[in-house]
Order: sequence, then C-alpha cells, then structure tokens
Amino acid sequence: MSTLEIKDLHVSIVTEQGVKPILKGVSLTIKTGETHAIMGPNGSGKSTLASTIAGHPRYTVDSGSITLDGEDVLAMTVDQRARAGLFLAMQYPVEIPGVTMTNFLRTAKTAIDGEAPKLRTWTKDVKAAMSQLRIEPEFAERNVNEGFSGGEKKRHEILQLELLKPKFAVLDETDSGLDVDALKVVSEGVNRAIETGGLGTILITHYTRILRYIKPDFVHVFVDGNIAEQGGPELADRLEEEGYDRYLAQAPATA
Repeated sequence: MSTLEIKDLHVSIVTEQGVKPILKGVSLTIKTGETHAIMGPNGSGKSTLASTIAGHPRYTVDSGSITLDGEDVLAMTVDQRARAGLFLAMQYPVEIPGVTMTNFLRTAKTAIDGEAPKLRTWTKDVKAAMSQLRIEPEFAERNVNEGFSGGEKKRHEILQLELLKPKFAVLDETDSGLDVDALKVVSEGVNRAIETGGLGTILITHYTRILRYIKPDFVHVFVDGNIAEQGGPELADRLEEEGYDRYLAQAPATA
C-alpha cells in the first residue's frame, strides 16, 4: 500500500494585484485503493491543489509538504512525479499537434517504466482499452486531442490512466462537459483502474452526478482554500440537496 500525504499546505500565485494566497493549510492523506472526492464552489482551491500536486510552475508552495511514501514530492520535477506514480487528468486537456496518440502513449509508458513495453502485448492492451472506452481505432493515429470533442478528450485522459497505471490519480473535473453516456464510459474506466490496480484517487468535482458511478470513500468540502467539512458519501448527498451556501456564509470576507 502506498500513501500520498499532504500536510498544512499553503499555496499562492502572483497576480496583477500582487501575491494571492489560495490554499491556506490543507491536509489530506490518501492511500492506494481509496477514492477521495473534493467538492466546493468555484475559486475554493480545488484545481490549485491538483496543479500543485502535479508541479505546475505557476503555483508557489509557501509552506507545508506533499510526500509519496515518505519521499518529498515538492522536490521532484514534473516527470519525476509521473515516474513516482502520480497522474493528473486535466480539466482542459491540451492539443499536441504532430504527435500521434500511438507515439504519445508508448513514449509515456517507456519513460515511466524505464523500458519500452513489448510491442505485441502493448498493442493488444491499447486496443482493448480503447474498445472499452468506446474510442474508435482510427484515433490511435490522430494527433493528441487535435480536433477532439470535449468527451473524446476526457476519454483519452482515462485511456492514459488505464495504460500508464499510476499509484495515484488526480482527476480535475473529469466530468465537466460530458453527456450521460460519456460520463458512464469514463467512470467505468476509472473504476477499472481502481479495481485492477488499487488506484488511489482524488476526484475533484462541483457536482454529485459522477459520484453516482464512482463511489467515494471520503468527501472533502473546500471553501476559501481550506477544508470546511469532511465525511463519507452521505456528505455528497447533503451537498446535492443544500448546496454550498451555508459554507460560504461562514467563510471570511475577502477583498
């Protein structure tokens, strides 16, 4: 079992108005096999946490720590974090012109494992994963995300997740822009990764609809850069009924 531990994390960014604190003392512990849903209103720090774990240079860690099995994640480069077992499914996946999905996936797998996968086995695995995610075979030779719809981009993020087999995945609003059918397909892919690989998951979402398909073990409510409340799946059900108004009323006023 592996453990991703976040302790008293304070993160800021530089804006035109100066330095803006975003995370203000977040602590979380995620173990492989666990699913943690992070919910909250816009601007509460959810995506900032995802980007900080992944190593986005825009975000400055002012204090606190992130460790993976005791190793200092914040001291790692972005590629070292990926090789250590961290994966980020982005809210807005980017296009990579000139790089086919086939080349991208095999290059990524080689970089993470330290050796190229056996071609015959790899090809079989890719085809099987694409079929399960209802990705047409011709997409393998298309450039990464180029001309893809929002749903196609999200399914390709989960294709990477299933093939690269990380220890922990941060899914940043993977459900945004998906219709019901695509949501089910994406959720099934995440559940396969959890069941077959013991994936530890941080699932960032505004809404509870994806939680009908991916059952969280823990729910954390982010408000103004802090965890305002924590609980089990029943907390998500309450948020569906009540929304975030009561948390926002308690949050300190900001300029």
